[in-house]
Amino acid sequence: MPVLTKLLSLLTAGTMLISGAVYEAAPQHDADGLLFLVNRQYTLSASYTPEDLEMSDVPGQVRRMRPDAAAALKEMFQACKEETKCQLISISGFRSYEKQAGIYSRKLRSVRKDVAKAQEYVAPPGASEHQTGLAMDIGQKNKAHLEVSFRDTEGGKWCAENCWRFGFILRYGEGEEWESITGYKYEPWHFRYVGKEFAKAIHEANVPLETWLIDYRIKTMQDMIGRVPIAATPTDLE
Repeated sequence: MPVLTKLLSLLTAGTMLISGAVYEAAPQHDADGLLFLVNRQYTLSASYTPEDLEMSDVPGQVRRMRPDAAAALKEMFQACKEETKCQLISISGFRSYEKQAGIYSRKLRSVRKDVAKAQEYVAPPGASEHQTGLAMDIGQKNKAHLEVSFRDTEGGKWCAENCWRFGFILRYGEGEEWESITGYKYEPWHFRYVGKEFAKAIHEANVPLETWLIDYRIKTMQDMIGRVPIAATPTDLE
């Protein structure tokens, strides 16, 4: 009986660790987490709205975000002004499913219902990061907004190089490799909050969030499984 009890105990411990590893290594499914993944494969329901949203104390419009993202945005805007004298402005933060549906419908009409063309820049309802409250479209005061030319502005250059310091990443990078993975054309204005620790790692990796999450999950699983007792030793069974 002691041997059987010991084996059952080891099996239970291993199962619990593996279950914990699966949860920890799949942060893309955690709606309350900073690595919650939303794209055309991972979509949100029409009823989804973050529990807490607040107005970020920055110039611009549509300034609502999750509280930690709103605070970080304010910090980033202030730093940009201090370091470059440029005034960044918010253009679009949180958007509901219904709001996104309206934007998408208008885009479809403007491209004569060419879905592929519409989705180069506009996400279908449920597939937009803006619905998470963790994304913000950013512009520079008195400059063109939501255009690739934002990349060439002083504010745009500063954001691309420094956003990670405040917990943000440039979500939709430039080039075919990025576009084939994210599904969107280059958007130098769209920034996603993931927290300072993750933002630094993703910025240094210089890969889309989807790619980084795969590597992160593999490493986390390997680390966690390495702590699972695989087999009992003769001493354990005495």
